[in-house]
Amino acid sequence: MTSKEAPELEKIPRKAYETELLRLQMELVRLQEWVRTENARVVILFEGRDAAGKGGAIKRITEYLNPRVARIAALPAPTERQRGQWYFQRYVEHLPAAGEIVLFDRSWYNRAGVEHVMGFCTPREHQRFLHQAPIFERMLVDDGVLLRKYWFSVSEQEQERRLRSRLDDPMRQWKLSPMDLESVSKWEAYSRAKDEMFVQTDVPESPWFVVDSEDKRRARLNIISHLLSTISYTDVPHPKLKLPPRPPSTGYQRPPQDLQTYVPDHAASLLK
Repeated sequence: MTSKEAPELEKIPRKAYETELLRLQMELVRLQEWVRTENARVVILFEGRDAAGKGGAIKRITEYLNPRVARIAALPAPTERQRGQWYFQRYVEHLPAAGEIVLFDRSWYNRAGVEHVMGFCTPREHQRFLHQAPIFERMLVDDGVLLRKYWFSVSEQEQERRLRSRLDDPMRQWKLSPMDLESVSKWEAYSRAKDEMFVQTDVPESPWFVVDSEDKRRARLNIISHLLSTISYTDVPHPKLKLPPRPPSTGYQRPPQDLQTYVPDHAASLLK
């Protein structure tokens, strides 16, 4: 099988997908409550090819979670000042405190991928990163952080199809950048960089888990199921809440509507 070929996968029916996704999302809410009450710290890294499906998976994971507990870290390019810092420093600022989950939409592994391939870092900086990353991650794990690293794998053919579909889609054109398009012509360079990264950073304390994302539905179900299986969370009892009775009126009256500025009823135009 060549690098451009991928095994045919049977499509997951939409109804089965949505049913199982909802079940898994309910489990994620249970996990969130356990993290919150147990003061756990969870870090999830999402890495992989451009258009491999990382963003879609993150969206489904966080859909029903409390943004005060589970937040997404998607860092922009470093500033001039940040370029003069220790490389991991700007990522440390986004690590979770007790009772939080942080999902990194790309992470410190930018240095092993795009920065290395595109020449944004020197060979020495690249090698230093590959040496320091396992040490940095070992420190996190030793301190009790639950670290999970996921690599989304997609074939050349499927990546190109997804990138092309974004070219003329006004709702998704923002996902494309010149850097994304470069990934097509530099496929083999990114492949070599990823292979070297795995050799140096796929260690027992913080292993890589590969997500086959040729089929986005499968990928989303598989990563959520795997994530849940790696954390020994338990049910958190919730106190039963009850709405209090509404007290009798004390004579309050709402001000006339014409004294306030209302949003125009755009929806009414759909009925004409």
